[in-house]
Amino acid sequence: MIDFLNILIPLLMIHIICEFYLQPKAWLEAKKEKGIRSPELYFNCLLHGLAILLPAWLLAFDVKTTAYLLAIVTASHFIVDLWKVSTEKQGKFFHFVMQQTVYFLLLAMIAFYMVKGVTIEGVLKHNKLFDGLMVIFAYLLILKPTSVVIGTVLRKYPITNCNDNTSANGLVAGGELIGYLERVLILTFTLVGSYAAVGFVLAAKSIFRFGELSKSGDRSMTEYVLIGSLLSMVITIVVGTLVSLALGVKIK
Repeated sequence: MIDFLNILIPLLMIHIICEFYLQPKAWLEAKKEKGIRSPELYFNCLLHGLAILLPAWLLAFDVKTTAYLLAIVTASHFIVDLWKVSTEKQGKFFHFVMQQTVYFLLLAMIAFYMVKGVTIEGVLKHNKLFDGLMVIFAYLLILKPTSVVIGTVLRKYPITNCNDNTSANGLVAGGELIGYLERVLILTFTLVGSYAAVGFVLAAKSIFRFGELSKSGDRSMTEYVLIGSLLSMVITIVVGTLVSLALGVKIK
């Protein structure tokens, strides 16, 4: 695992530097406007390809491996960037997540290939594999599936006496994103055994969210948000506690 991370982390660092620090905003706009005819598209791909030579040199890759690495990184950025600028319309966040996920998986596969003595069979037999899968399952469970459960319950308690339907819809839509972030924080703190930090998250949300709702004087909206928040907290804490017990996490 250490050898794998020793290769993956430098590759990811170069990717992040090129993607978010060295790529000018003008390149992004030009790629969106001109697509495959944009010179900036090729400049960006070339930037990533040449930058990957630095970790290849530091990690002492041979010439053949370095050439393959340069070609793969350059070609993958061209294909994925072209797909992104060609299909991106309203779902900018979705396309961004998909783009970065593809890059991460590609670099992870390169790192996996470069580590000597590591096989898929060995990974499948690793004693920490089940623990890792359990943690991934927990995060997947507290995101979209939990939102579906909460939405199903909340349909039994519709918002009434709300004169501004637009603001109500905005609050509900924003509440879903807040719920995602809240559940990720609570689950993370639970998995590391820091229940005091979980209490801090709950207190902070109560101050900023319920204080504003109470001022609005809309009791149905307040109860609606309160039910959704409590469901979100309960489900996440239960999932986190069960996984923590299975992993043998100690409370801090």
